[in-house]
Amino acid sequence: MTNNTPGVLLAGGLARRMGGGDKPMRQIGGRTILDRVIARLAPQCDGLILNANGDPARFASFGLPVIPDGVADFPGPLAGILAALDWAAANRPDVAWILSAAADCPFLPRDLVARLHAARAAEDAQLAVAASDGQSHPVIGLWSVALREELRHALVVEDIRKIDRWTARYRLATVEWVVDELDPFFNANTMDDIAEAERLAALDGG
Repeated sequence: MTNNTPGVLLAGGLARRMGGGDKPMRQIGGRTILDRVIARLAPQCDGLILNANGDPARFASFGLPVIPDGVADFPGPLAGILAALDWAAANRPDVAWILSAAADCPFLPRDLVARLHAARAAEDAQLAVAASDGQSHPVIGLWSVALREELRHALVVEDIRKIDRWTARYRLATVEWVVDELDPFFNANTMDDIAEAERLAALDGG
């Protein structure tokens, strides 16, 4: 099951805390955050797509399909997840699951997909999300293509924006990663975070 799981990199946010722009295009150790995310996930996923709004040409150098939200007004990561599920239904009918990850998490675990699938199967769960240091990271998880119409209803009709409000309706597996020197789900939200990421990149082998 793990070997035919596409991944969607969620880059649809507005990056207000960085003064706008695309957070994943910021550089850490001479490489963009997005480059680092792709390097982590490409070996684990059966293809990657990028969820981003606005002109897709700014991401052309990465060579990934760019899909915008299908729901207007930047309703958050659930809209990006829904866009990815719709993309899978249209383009990859063989696929039952999509992995989502934030496109500003440069140190994602190399066993992310395998462990999420293992927990989902072991717990007979309908969804699986990552956690570290006692905190859930619902943007990073496995989503069933079969639930896409239920998600669309929750977003469009019920105006549900928070991921955990929606996942609370389903059997959810939560997989905890150990944090030593480095939290694998560290994300760069502010300029201070970029400075911290430079330090962590050195710990992570550059």
